[in-house]
Amino acid sequence: MTTRSTHPGIASVLAAAALFGISTPLAKLLVGNVAPVLLAGLLYLGAGLCLLAWYGWRRMRQGPEAAAHGPFTRADLRNLAGAIATGGVIGPVLLMEGLARTAAASASLLLNLEGVLTALLAWVVFRENVDRRIATGMALIVAGGALVSWKGGAFAFGSGSLLIAGACLAWAIDNNLTRGLSARNPVHIAGLKGLVAGLTNTAVALALGAQFPHLAIAAAAGTVGALGYGLSLVLFMVALQHLGTARTGAYFSTAPFLGAGVSLLLLHEPLAPLFGPAAGLMALGVYLHLTESHSHLHRHEPQTHTHRHTHDAHHQHDHDFPWDGGEPHTHSHTHAPLAHSHPHFPDLHHRHRHSNGTDS
Repeated sequence: MTTRSTHPGIASVLAAAALFGISTPLAKLLVGNVAPVLLAGLLYLGAGLCLLAWYGWRRMRQGPEAAAHGPFTRADLRNLAGAIATGGVIGPVLLMEGLARTAAASASLLLNLEGVLTALLAWVVFRENVDRRIATGMALIVAGGALVSWKGGAFAFGSGSLLIAGACLAWAIDNNLTRGLSARNPVHIAGLKGLVAGLTNTAVALALGAQFPHLAIAAAAGTVGALGYGLSLVLFMVALQHLGTARTGAYFSTAPFLGAGVSLLLLHEPLAPLFGPAAGLMALGVYLHLTESHSHLHRHEPQTHTHRHTHDAHHQHDHDFPWDGGEPHTHSHTHAPLAHSHPHFPDLHHRHRHSNGTDS
């Protein structure tokens, strides 16, 4: 039986958080050598090219089934276009511009707002259940983010902080749109997103007069992007399928702490006056998220869809084609009505409404 500590969604999002967290101070090292918009383009180009090469290699070596997760629908294309625009084009540019004006350690902690805004949008707009424990954790994270900007007896939200907050909002929208793509192949989705966003921002930067950097700098940016934006997004999408948007965003909130620590060690930046208390509040908020449990009697309505799956408790169905018993596999299948109670997350098969929104 899968335990909480070995849950594939949790393992995936924590790995995604680690990769993204480390990428922030590394991008700070590069932002002085490359124009911010061009750097955003190179980061996503590295992600897109590497992931699409990986996707193509898997298809050649193992056949179409190795990369299959079902065909794109019209809704998928709308979600993908919106995710590319917000998370691939707007968000990275705002972050790179913000990094140019903000210490990397403080910027890393401010990126906690992405998880908060992701959860708020999932809760308010997309009606995903968020209980009191999650709401309290979000409030603590917001309070920690505010303390980072406390200077001289007042809140000093400079242009850098506002740009980073804007990047967090863009990525929060992206995360909720990407939820609708979580049943598709994550390598394919992340690769397309990286390639289109990377080409767009690179073209815009060059058109505005940015100078293309030395090949070694461009390669370094591409490598950071492949890991911190490409592989990280793949793992994030895997987590979305298992955990839902709000909780994936909550677990992803561990990323800024690692980024802040690397910033202090690598860049030798001075600590903000209230960095310690801010980190403590944010850590407590993340702890509340990580220890949240959700269990109640719920009903699965009949549903027909296509995605990669194994025959677990939610996939007890017959096949209308010859099947050799291999798993996981991808095909259109129908879920019969089912009512039961067990600990669960709002994953691909548990996106149901709640009577009061405070089930735990």
